[in-house]
Amino acid sequence: MKAAVFHGPNQPLTIEEVGVDEPREREVLVRTAASGVCHSDLHFVEGLYPLVPPAVLGHEAAGVVEKVGSQVSYLKPGDHMIACLSVFCGYCEFCMSGHPNRCENKAATQRAAGDKPRLFQGATTVNQFLDVSAYAEQMLVHENALVKIDPDIPLDRAALVGCAVLTGVGAVLNTARIEPGSTVAVFGAGGVGLAAIQGARIVGARTIIAVDKFETKLAMARRFGATHGVDASAGDPVAAIRSLTGGGVDYSFEAIGLKQVAEQAFRCLRAGGAATIIGLIPIGQKIEIDGYQFLNERRIQGSSMGSNRFRIDMPRYLEFYRQGRLNLDDMITRRGRLEDVNEAFRAMKAGEVARTVLMFG
Repeated sequence: MKAAVFHGPNQPLTIEEVGVDEPREREVLVRTAASGVCHSDLHFVEGLYPLVPPAVLGHEAAGVVEKVGSQVSYLKPGDHMIACLSVFCGYCEFCMSGHPNRCENKAATQRAAGDKPRLFQGATTVNQFLDVSAYAEQMLVHENALVKIDPDIPLDRAALVGCAVLTGVGAVLNTARIEPGSTVAVFGAGGVGLAAIQGARIVGARTIIAVDKFETKLAMARRFGATHGVDASAGDPVAAIRSLTGGGVDYSFEAIGLKQVAEQAFRCLRAGGAATIIGLIPIGQKIEIDGYQFLNERRIQGSSMGSNRFRIDMPRYLEFYRQGRLNLDDMITRRGRLEDVNEAFRAMKAGEVARTVLMFG
């Protein structure tokens, strides 16, 4: 199969032939239909997070099941599905207590050391990225990395639910659990930020402030439900948010992955407010907050993939889409082929797109 292969940080991905094994007991072979290009992948391309090459990146995808292993009963060939990096074992303490996104036994869903790898080039193992590797014509994954969806959902829209929507909407609904009538600021109007804005609108926030340094993305955020926009390149966004709200917001969301922005997300809160950090802040970077600011009960917390139970949440979000309450159509700024993956990264960095989706077949 063709795949976009990572050979090291700060190098373009290259399109190469990669071998894929047959599915074993609880594994599923999927024909990839669509794969979103996520900022998290760019972090690894730029070396901000470590990844051993060669590897196939990509983790936001939808497709059609081709083959299933001998013990798979949840899916069958021909089923439409979305992949999710929150693969779960199903029996560790976190899985059993309703937090499968925190699964601490992912090794149970991976092949053991010494086994034939899922992906390879001759005798060389090609590392699987986040148990998915979606920048490829096929994905070989554990069945607990997949959710079955109705075949009437367009697969390019469905792919967005695999990460951007699950993460952004989930951070609002599951992690922060914002209240109707509350005030919200979302830092970053990319795919995840736009999903968080939509989540806040669905819940009934009265004020939704989008913060970004690109005016085109602020205009896009207003179309998705933001009531106000703050241009972070024109001045201090914290001061602007405090001015708009008369003292700060109830909830803020950092959807970029930058130290300075995470600190701004905390400082723009009113007393009792909560800042949720969604973005991947580079390893080794520390967030600095004045200790006295906790005295008025402000909180800062992380969110991993929208605190999801993805086999429950994804079908619910797709129902929001069917009802017209969640706009997936306009989140796709561009569509391309696998060969366009490096251009998709460039356009993302330039602020030209909310999401590029790579189409297969």
